[in-house]
Amino acid sequence: MGSERMEMRKRQMSAHQETVSSSQAQQGVGNRGSNACCFCWCCCCSCSCLTVRNQEDERTRRSSNEIRGAGIPNCEERQVAACYVYSWGQSFDKLMNTPAGRNAFREFLRTEFSEENMLFWMACEDLKKEANKNVIEEKARLIYEDYISILSPKEVSLDSRVREVINRNMLEPSQHTFDDAQLQIYTLMHRDSYPRFMNSAIYKTLLQTLSETTAES
Repeated sequence: MGSERMEMRKRQMSAHQETVSSSQAQQGVGNRGSNACCFCWCCCCSCSCLTVRNQEDERTRRSSNEIRGAGIPNCEERQVAACYVYSWGQSFDKLMNTPAGRNAFREFLRTEFSEENMLFWMACEDLKKEANKNVIEEKARLIYEDYISILSPKEVSLDSRVREVINRNMLEPSQHTFDDAQLQIYTLMHRDSYPRFMNSAIYKTLLQTLSETTAES
């Protein structure tokens, strides 16, 4: 009886040890899986962060290149707008070559009830870009009715010689039908309206606002 009990106890202890070893092995596998998942997540997160950082750096470099390519030396990004506005006071051409300059000047012309001069000039510029013959004829007709006809409330001031040229050109309209008239109106705005614009409250307020903004930055 004693030997049988000893043999049974050995078997029980052996079975218990096998159970414990099996449990520890399963825990080891679970820990390795958890670590692997954590490692994979960290790698994915790191890759995503690097991608976002690279994209931001690329946008910054592109923005800097565009600013340097604007043709305004010695101007930081926050001063570019001010430099443009200051350049409008240097020449009428610089004012008319920028959309913001044309908008500011047009606002001033509206206060003097001569906005039609800018509208006519812009319509002529748009006509020059057109290539379709039918569209050219339609746009030329609209320009004539809106700015050349004596019946139009937006008629621009042109001398008789230019009007005769336009009437001849309208027989076969082209992108250059109103070139002489456009030049005459451009010269009129340059000599008559531009000096008053430079002394206007609109331009002075714009300069002051930009100066204060630049000083604060």
